[in-house]
Amino acid sequence: MNLVISIINPNGVSTLSDILQKLKLPLMLTLMGHGTATKGMLELLGMDSKERRVVLTAADTEKTRELIQAQRRRLYIDAPGNGILLAVPIKSAGGGKTMEMLSEGQVVKQPPVFNPDYELVLAIANEGCNEQVMDAAREAGARGGTVLHAKGTGAKKAAKFFKVSIAQEKEIVLIVAASDKKSDIMKAILEKAGPGTEAGAIAFSLPVSEVVGFATMNVEKDTD
Repeated sequence: MNLVISIINPNGVSTLSDILQKLKLPLMLTLMGHGTATKGMLELLGMDSKERRVVLTAADTEKTRELIQAQRRRLYIDAPGNGILLAVPIKSAGGGKTMEMLSEGQVVKQPPVFNPDYELVLAIANEGCNEQVMDAAREAGARGGTVLHAKGTGAKKAAKFFKVSIAQEKEIVLIVAASDKKSDIMKAILEKAGPGTEAGAIAFSLPVSEVVGFATMNVEKDTD
């Protein structure tokens, strides 16, 4: 099973919802965020807004491939500026009922061990500091990212983690990176925007089994 993350323009949500319903994928969560493209890049792509929607769903390998093809046909996910799709393998689920719901009752095999070409870097920083995080990441080779707004929910007794306040407004920066650049990007974020800085960022990464939508960055992985 994969957690499939689709980062698309707001006007594509209804189309994606229709795709997910036709594929009978049971889970759909939509988050609001914005991209980190510069004004010049937006003009180059013919876009007037950095606003994004991040749609989460769960799918087995076959349905993941079908979802990719459907987004290529209907959302033109491969075209510059139209979005990104990535699949993160789900290692385990909380009980048989959960897995049964996510898989529509199908038998799910244990995913094989693989060496991913790409990884998803997640940097959690203090509100208003996403540019500091992205500046550091770009210097290490990152091409762009997507920012989600969140709020920490740490208990009062655990209000600090590496001197970072937990229970306050946060920004989550999602960066898809080639595996050979991931360590450099994370190191740069922690050195220039990590604990002890205004951003107070912490970072970790997840393996990615499928990536679509990197036509403008020349790093697209063949999923056919």
